[in-house]
Amino acid sequence: MANLKDIKRKISSVKNTEKTTRAMKLVSSAKLRRTEELAKRSRVYAEKLTSMIDEIALKIQSLGDSANSSVYFKNKENPKNIDIIFITADKGLCGGFNSQTLKRVNQLIDSLKADDVKIRLSAVGRKGIDYYKFNNIELSRKVIGLSAAPNYEDAASFISEISDEYASGKSDQIIMVHNGYVSMIAQKVKEDQVLPIDINRIEGKAKSDSELEIEPDDDNTLLDALVKRYVEYSMYYALLDSLAAEHAARMQAMDAATNNAKDMVKALSVKYNKARQEAITTELIEIISGMESMK
Repeated sequence: MANLKDIKRKISSVKNTEKTTRAMKLVSSAKLRRTEELAKRSRVYAEKLTSMIDEIALKIQSLGDSANSSVYFKNKENPKNIDIIFITADKGLCGGFNSQTLKRVNQLIDSLKADDVKIRLSAVGRKGIDYYKFNNIELSRKVIGLSAAPNYEDAASFISEISDEYASGKSDQIIMVHNGYVSMIAQKVKEDQVLPIDINRIEGKAKSDSELEIEPDDDNTLLDALVKRYVEYSMYYALLDSLAAEHAARMQAMDAATNNAKDMVKALSVKYNKARQEAITTELIEIISGMESMK
């Protein structure tokens, strides 16, 4: 027979857990509304900036190799040094949000190692940092706090160091991986080639009829400044997109945990009532048996 006190203690514990998960769901829901709005506004700017960079790349491609003097637009056929930047959350309790990102990063590492490529990892977020630290894998750069509170200046500073090394020839390619926001109930892991500008991404696009004119520039001052802004904002938008996805994933996870806690309380209550009924029945049998023996 189950101990009534133990069952009652379990019911109380599960109810307290239910209160915690419900509160966390409400907090994530409130944060999601703010972050989702910010991410949507930022997406418009990011898409316009990306569209302009793509248009410039198409113009440069049409002008031929003589115009393509910017290092940011030169794709190497067999890159040997690749930087991978990945974004995870600083906190857990958000379902498979972090594990999905890490799984994609590991798949990318395995595929690149097969081509004998040297990889440098740069991590944003405590969960990713802790994961690779536990697996004794060295990280080139790491930062905690930026994924929880995205800031343009800090995001630009973080990726500028990596893009400067790319410009100096220490790296051949920069790839960014993060889990992005799709909807309240869906997230999608995104893998983007930040540098050089991915010509394969835009080859299928039709040539633009806009008034934008591209002419060869000896020092590429304006073009390089524009690409740097594109890289910095890509990092900042990825952080916002990841944060919105994190809150959505946590809201889902806490909603599921709350429902599971409710089901567990119901099951434990049934178990408690059965045990209590068994105890009462046993006591009645003992009393009746005692009375019968006294006759």
